[in-house]
Amino acid sequence: MAKAGEHSFEQEIDKSADSEQEMDQKPVYERDFDRQAKKLQEKVAIITGGDSGIGKAIAVHFAREGADVVIVYRKEKEDAEETKSLVEEKGRRALLIETDIGDESNCKEIIKQTLAEFGKIDILVNNAAIQVPHEDLAEITSEQWLETFRVNIHAQFFLTKAVLPHLKEGASIINNASVNAFKGHKQLVDYTSTKGAIMGFTRSMALQLAEKGIRVNAVAPGPIWTPLISSTMHKSLEEFGQEVPMKRAGQPAEVATSFVFLASEDASYFTGQCLHPNGGYILNT
Repeated sequence: MAKAGEHSFEQEIDKSADSEQEMDQKPVYERDFDRQAKKLQEKVAIITGGDSGIGKAIAVHFAREGADVVIVYRKEKEDAEETKSLVEEKGRRALLIETDIGDESNCKEIIKQTLAEFGKIDILVNNAAIQVPHEDLAEITSEQWLETFRVNIHAQFFLTKAVLPHLKEGASIINNASVNAFKGHKQLVDYTSTKGAIMGFTRSMALQLAEKGIRVNAVAPGPIWTPLISSTMHKSLEEFGQEVPMKRAGQPAEVATSFVFLASEDASYFTGQCLHPNGGYILNT
């Protein structure tokens, strides 16, 4: 039931109406309830890989919208501390957790520490990932293949499973996929395979959690300028991203807004979907 001043989106469907003017209950195009100026006011978000790149941008944008954030990172403490400071400059709280999310027990501990610090969890952003490019499949060792899956997709399963008992109606899970899940990448076979798995995981969990009012979506960035690119692809900003129609790489800030949207009530009718900030690739999604 809608609260005072809110529209109910669970309305009876008119059995016969050829035009909107004939409808007894007209479509709602704008919400008229009094909402907070900030889209994520007093929300608590966990962001893996939140120390740098896209994760850092998400943390800063979430804080700007009123959320407290848990920044989960692997080893770059200086980056994590800087992100924490940026969040605090926005007047929000940040908790740093240094851990290996590829271990299920560590994922359970992340949830435990978050609840101890903030008392609730509203948003889970599964963002962290690793990649190691190779020209030939034969160059990918079994160890690397398993490690890429352990970090990129197994961790999403571990964290999602651990957080679910603590999520309430209205909560949001957002998984970071990749444009490569839709178009492939000849140098990143294992990485791209995990991103395809992430899309399957996203869509399946969206179906499973829809009745509980928990939304699950994904973002599939194109070429975004992050430390991961600098350290693994060995390209400069000038040359990276030239293949897209916009002829440039995107910046993390240009991706973070997709996460803000999906985490907020603006995306209340989005679940099982994927946003594509990719510089103009046209994809069969």
